[in-house]
Amino acid sequence: QGKRAGQTDQEVRRGAGHKIPDLKFRVGGLHGAGGRSMQEVLRAVPTDRLLVAMKGADDTLREKIYRNMSRRAAEMLKDDLEARGPVRLSEVEAAQKEILAMVRRMAEMGTIQLNSKGDEYI
Repeated sequence: QGKRAGQTDQEVRRGAGHKIPDLKFRVGGLHGAGGRSMQEVLRAVPTDRLLVAMKGADDTLREKIYRNMSRRAAEMLKDDLEARGPVRLSEVEAAQKEILAMVRRMAEMGTIQLNSKGDEYI
């Protein structure tokens, strides 16, 4: 469903009957990152990009991110999220793609490990 002339991103989302798509953000790896890996990712991601990407993240992922930050950093990020006005869908998706690309590179280099739910360890 494309955007018609004069239509805002929000109108397109409302008309399509869905929220900001966070499926790629969730499935792409951040939910599969363990505590240490998540902390590595959070150190590598610029805060401004994380802030924009989190606008489209589900509550479970947000809580996981907050748990892997210092209490003070988490509170500051929450405050920044609340203070930040609406963000264009295209900006959110771009920030999420950047972060997921970074996560994939870090996993390929062995800097972090991503565990899928089906993985078994002995």
